[in-house]
Amino acid sequence: MIVTHLNLSNYRNYAVADVAMEPGANLFVGRNGQGKTNLVEALCYLSTLGSHRVSTDSALIRAGEDAAIIRARLQHNGRDLLAEVQINRTGSNRAQVNRGQIKPRELPRYFSSVLFAPEDLGIVRGDPSARRRFVDQLLILHTPRLGGVLGDYERTLKQRNSLLKSARASGLKPNQLTTLEIWDDKLVSLGSEIIDERVSLVEALKQPIRDAYASVVGDDHGPSLTPLLSIDGVDAELESSPPGDDVAGVTTGGTADRFRAALALQRKSELERGLTLVGPHRDDILFELNSLPVKGYASHGETWSFALALKLASAELLRRDSNTGDPVLILDDVFAELDLNRRARLAAAVAGYEQVLITAAVLDDVPGALTAHTVHISAGRILESVEEIAHG
Repeated sequence: MIVTHLNLSNYRNYAVADVAMEPGANLFVGRNGQGKTNLVEALCYLSTLGSHRVSTDSALIRAGEDAAIIRARLQHNGRDLLAEVQINRTGSNRAQVNRGQIKPRELPRYFSSVLFAPEDLGIVRGDPSARRRFVDQLLILHTPRLGGVLGDYERTLKQRNSLLKSARASGLKPNQLTTLEIWDDKLVSLGSEIIDERVSLVEALKQPIRDAYASVVGDDHGPSLTPLLSIDGVDAELESSPPGDDVAGVTTGGTADRFRAALALQRKSELERGLTLVGPHRDDILFELNSLPVKGYASHGETWSFALALKLASAELLRRDSNTGDPVLILDDVFAELDLNRRARLAAAVAGYEQVLITAAVLDDVPGALTAHTVHISAGRILESVEEIAHG
C-alpha cells in the first residue's frame, strides 16, 4: 500500500497542507519545529487513532479552530481509496472511506502504518502501560476486529472497578457479590481472548526481531520477548514483582481457567482496594538482550537499536500477513541518532518496502538512496519552488 496524496486542514501548525507522495522513499526535510513530524503523525493517526506524541486529540487541532481534517488517498493493486477523519474539539470524531460514513475505529481496516520515532524509546524504558499500548496497537493493525474486543474489555473493567469501589465503601452485600460474579464472567471472556492474542503476537515477533536487530546492528545480541502475565502471578504494576522472577503460573490449565483462579485468589485484596488486580491491563512484556533485561542493563545505543528493531519486526509481521500490501513504514528523526554504518544498514533494511516516509532536520544525515523524492518544509508550509527552498 502507498499514500499518493495527503491533505490536512487545521492540523497542528498547518492551516492547509497538500503533499503528493511517491512509491519508495519520501524524505521530509526542515529545521526542527517546522512541521515535518506533524505530517507523518497525521498519517499514523489514520491507522492507530492516536498520536505518538500526545495523549489527547485536542492538541492535534490548530489553535482557535473547532476541528482538524486528515485526508489521504491510498493505492493498492491499482485501486484507489480515500480515507479521512475529522477530529473534533467537542463531540465525537467522524470518519469516511470513499465519502461513505464509517466508525473511526474501522479506519485501521483500510490503512496500516508503522512508525518509529525517538518517543518509542519509552516502549523499552518506560512503564508497562507503554508496552501494552504498543502491543495493542499492533494487534489492531494485524487483526482489526480486536479493537472492539479491547474497547469492550476497558468498559467492563471500568464497570467492575466501580462495583468494587462501591463494595469497599459500603461493605459487600449479597446482591453485589452476584453482580460481581457476572462482571467476572465478562472480564474473563474478553480478557482471555486479549491475553491469548497478545501471547500469539509476541511469539510471532520473536524471529522477526532477531532478524531486524541483526540487520541494523550487524550482530546477534539475542533479542527476545517474554510475556509477563498477572494471571500467572506476575503483576507488572507492582515493584515487588520484578520482571523475570517466578513467571511460572500459579495454576495450570487454559487461559480462562487460570484467569478465574487468579481472580479468586485476589478477591479479598480487590475488595479491600476497590480495584481489579488481575487481567491484561496489568500485564507486561520482558525485553532482553544477551539474556539480560534491556531496561536497566542495555546502553543507550542498544536500547535505541532494540526499539528500532521492534518496529521493523512489527512492519515485517504486518507485511507477511496483510491482504493490503506492505504497511507504510515511517522513520521520524531516526538517522541523526545513527552512525554512518548503521544508517547504511537501516537504508538497506527498508529498501524493499512499498513506501517509506522519513523526516530529517539535516539532508546529509540521510543516505542518498533514500533522498530521490525530497519535500522541504518550513513554518507549516510545503516549499514548492527552488527560491522558496533556498530561503526556507
